[in-house]
Order: sequence, then structure tokens, then C-alpha cells
Amino acid sequence: MALSNRRSLSFRNRIVIICAGVAIGALSLLYTNDMAHRLKQKEQHDVGLWAHAMERANRDALNDFMADPLLADIISARQNIPFIITDENLSPLQWHMVPDEVIGNPDKLRRRIDKFTSQNMPIRVSYLWNSDHCHIIFYGRSGLLKSLYYFPYVQILVISIFCILGFIAFRSSKLDEQNRVWIGLAKETAHQLGTPTSSLLGWVEFLRDQPVDKSAVDEMAKDLAHLMKIVDRFSKIGSETPLSPANINEAVGESVMYFRKRIPRNVTLDYNGLAMAPVHADINAALFEWVVENLMKNSLDALQGHGSINVMIGSDDNTVTVDVKDTGKGIPKSRWKRIFEPGFTTKTRGWGLGLSLSRRIIEDYHHGRIAVVDSEPGRGTTIRITLKRSFDK
Repeated sequence: MALSNRRSLSFRNRIVIICAGVAIGALSLLYTNDMAHRLKQKEQHDVGLWAHAMERANRDALNDFMADPLLADIISARQNIPFIITDENLSPLQWHMVPDEVIGNPDKLRRRIDKFTSQNMPIRVSYLWNSDHCHIIFYGRSGLLKSLYYFPYVQILVISIFCILGFIAFRSSKLDEQNRVWIGLAKETAHQLGTPTSSLLGWVEFLRDQPVDKSAVDEMAKDLAHLMKIVDRFSKIGSETPLSPANINEAVGESVMYFRKRIPRNVTLDYNGLAMAPVHADINAALFEWVVENLMKNSLDALQGHGSINVMIGSDDNTVTVDVKDTGKGIPKSRWKRIFEPGFTTKTRGWGLGLSLSRRIIEDYHHGRIAVVDSEPGRGTTIRITLKRSFDK
């Protein structure tokens, strides 16, 4: 009950934090938008003041406006606002922060005037000395105003990045916690299996002295040895896994020989490793054999009691390959990578962890590769393990 309360409290805390973050982000966006709106109004007021000063001058201010101290002061304060001043025929008379190439190109000039018009209403300046003569001020947004308009989008981007990073960190912490639980469970399972397997060893030795079928006792001993291997594998999960040079032919061969006597009669299991020159690679034998057995078990499941499995070893100057090929139901190409994801399975039973563990063992521990190299629905699958070759004998 207490654990449930803590979990629900933790969940509520996360919801509160998320809501607080969203609220802060929304308030920041609203405040920034309000600042941009007020700055725009100020710039419009300043340009309006400039136009009003030009009208009050009662003369052509464009020719010698800098001679008037008032106009010079008003204009100098507006240096951060781009503008184009035209006559009544839209011919440019003066401009600021607008490239000359725009002024000299009628099409570009028209587009720039339209852009300024969409941002701010143009201001018409009429002169008392000539009512037919006027100037039109087209002006855009200052650099600061542009920055304020874009700033909310930058905020949204930054908030989104922090949210994504927070989610990834949260997921990683949860996955680490789950991994620690599974590692602890695996080690505890190995520990618990240690006592009955030791006892079974004693019973096997006892049966050897009894008048029973010796071949049956030998097979029991093989099964028990295999069970002890499984216990050893579980004990190695999460621990440092030292690698040592090994004969890949023999390592794979042991798994093949063990399976040959335990597969259905209508399934054939072929292996080329014993008929070729030995090849070596640095492996952890217990974990590597686990991967080979996982691949053969998956092949057996795909065959559904009828077909063939072919385990083949290959090598070149740098690598060693182990192919496990079956004539089973096959895998669509869209699932070639997904079958190695934790939890993915096409079986009605199982947790979908076998191939995921196999990939982790080969890629993380042995620094090799494992992948589907060929598969077609109805014709079978080939999965390949690739390791770096070692020439230690």
C-alpha cells in the first residue's frame, strides 16, 4: 500500500512539474508577444512623429532635412528602422537599410514596398506649400522588433529540446532501473539453481552404480551439464565478460551435437565446421554458445516439426562468420531489424527476449555483428554472426 502511494505521489509530482513548465512557457510567450506589440506601437508612433515633423517644416524636407536640428534629431533616432520614401508616383527618393539593388530593380522594389505595407501602414506626408505634392513613407520592422517576433519560436524550440532531453533522461533512468531488476533476477535465479543442480550431480553419480541403462544416464549427465551451462550464463549477466581465443568450430559444434539428439525426427541438422580447418576468435564461450543455441531454437520453432537447419562456418583474412539457415516460414524484410528489438515476437508464447539478448551478447560483449542476411516468407531465414578473426592457436 505504501509503495502504491509513493508511486501515485511520484506520478502526481511529475504531472505538477510538467504543468508548471507548460505554464511558465506559456506566460513567457505571452509576455514576449506583448513586448513585441508594444515595441511595434512605439515604432509606428516614432515614424508618425517623423512624418508630422516633415509636414510642419512646410517644405521639401528630403532635400535638406539635416539642416533642421529637430528633423535631424528625429531622423537619427530612427536609424534602426528600414524605410523607403517615394513620391506620389512611387518613385524612390530616399531609403535606409534597403539594398541599392532592390531600389534599382522595379520588381524587387515593388515586392519590398508590398512587404513593408503588410508590416506597417504607409504614411502619407503632405506639404502646405503644395497640396498636390506629397511623399509616402514605407517602413518595416526594426532589427529588435524582428528579434522579438522570432524569439517566441526560439523559446518553443528550446523548451521542446529540454522536454525531449528530459523525456530521454527519464526513459533512460527507467530502463536502467529495469535492467538492474532483470540482472538481479537473473543472478538470483542462477544462485537458486545452484543447489538443485549440485544435488542432481550426486544423483547421476549414484545412478551410474545402479543396474540401469548406462546410455540413459549418460544423456541425463549431458542434460545436467547443459543445465549447469545455463546457470553459468545467467550468473554472467551484467558482469564483466572476459574474452579468450577459442576454436569456433568446436564451440559451435558442441551446441550442434547437443541439439542433434533432441530435435524432432522430421528435422535435419547439418554442420560443416567439423570438416574444415579450425578458425579462431576471441569469445566468451558460455555466452557465445548461448547465442548459437538461441538461433537454432528459433529455427526449430520456425520449422514447426518439419524441415532442415544448416549451420555453416565461414572465414576470410579478418572475420569469422557463423550462419544459421533454416527452411522455415521466413521473415518479411520489413521485420529483419525489428526481430532483435526487446519484446518483439511472432510467437504465441514467449517474451521476445532471445534475439535481443543475442544481439547484446554479440555486439556489446563480443564487438561483432548479428543480422538477418536472407529471408523470404515460406522459404526460410539465414541469420549471420560476424566476429573478428583471431590467429591465436
